[in-house]
Amino acid sequence: MFKFSIPQKSDLILIVLLIVLSSIIVLLPNGFETQADKNTTRVRALVLETDNSLIVETGIIKTGTQSLKIKILNGKFKGEELTAFNQLVGRMEFDKFFLPKDKTLTVLNLNEDNSQIISATVVDHYRIRLEAFLLALFVIILVAFAGWTGVKAMLSFMFAGIAIWKLLLPGLLKGFAPIPLSLAIVALLTSVIIFLVAGTNKKGLSAFLGAMSGVAVTCIMAILFGTLFNIHGAIKPFSETLLYSGYNYLNLTEIFLAGIFISSSGAVMDIAMDISASQAEVYQANKEISRKELRRSGFEVGKAVVGTMTTTLLLAYSGGFSALLMVFIAQGTPMINILNLNYVSGEILHTLVGSFGLVLVAPFTAIIGSWIFTRRTKNH
Repeated sequence: MFKFSIPQKSDLILIVLLIVLSSIIVLLPNGFETQADKNTTRVRALVLETDNSLIVETGIIKTGTQSLKIKILNGKFKGEELTAFNQLVGRMEFDKFFLPKDKTLTVLNLNEDNSQIISATVVDHYRIRLEAFLLALFVIILVAFAGWTGVKAMLSFMFAGIAIWKLLLPGLLKGFAPIPLSLAIVALLTSVIIFLVAGTNKKGLSAFLGAMSGVAVTCIMAILFGTLFNIHGAIKPFSETLLYSGYNYLNLTEIFLAGIFISSSGAVMDIAMDISASQAEVYQANKEISRKELRRSGFEVGKAVVGTMTTTLLLAYSGGFSALLMVFIAQGTPMINILNLNYVSGEILHTLVGSFGLVLVAPFTAIIGSWIFTRRTKNH
């Protein structure tokens, strides 16, 4: 399990290029860094005591201010004890409630030369170390099981996160056309992930072309049915908040539609890679196989993969809206009303259009792969 095969030269070149490209993207400013207050710093703090006397409880809702005595655990002010405040607004999805011995992420407001603490505000429970532990555990298990393929998969995972955080989201905030920008980012990520994992060979080319065909179909379907459904992009959480934060020029509907093919692109890549890899194995075992037989082989694999992957999308989306659906059921809301609500219709659109791409990427990849693998050069 822990043995590593010697990587090919092309793999090493791609890995080095990806690391260099990732480093450049991370270092590039996205245009929003200057909005952070230079006279603040974030630290880890331990809650020593709590004072809940200013909190008003109305049923299960708490409002008011929780006063906390905290001890700073890191940074230049390490060891200092001070009072911080936690404002509760009466919305459980946003409010935090602290107990003694809790660790918190706290923002310190400093004076002009950053030498003295003016005030402190508790942001939330401190989870960074636990998140880092989970990530490290994931990397260890992935690399231990998959070897160099795991290393490449981890690099592609890292690059996808960087590209979304540093390229896609800032680009959307700056007002770039959401659908073309998102398509370009998806194409970049698809090429990097597939060619890094599969290699710069026929298998990688077949998977890439098949995946992009599926993404293109999903994009077209999203635009077409998004218009017919008459759904505004503000149905997504926090979308309307963007408009009130000075970004009223954003086209929330196009951002919503772009999110449909972005969220399904990962599953589309999976199916394309599964079919391309299976066709590559079949072709390696029998290089005299006809194009028609190889295409049929890809279809058979595609049928099995698509059968479970479409359900995966349904479970993923419905799981995120289970509380909303429970509210409707508890109130006895008629099913026709539920299905016609804009935010429920939006999720139906999201699920079904994404599923179209998943279904069609299978035959696309099978057809493209059968042509690429059985294509003979002029020398033959």
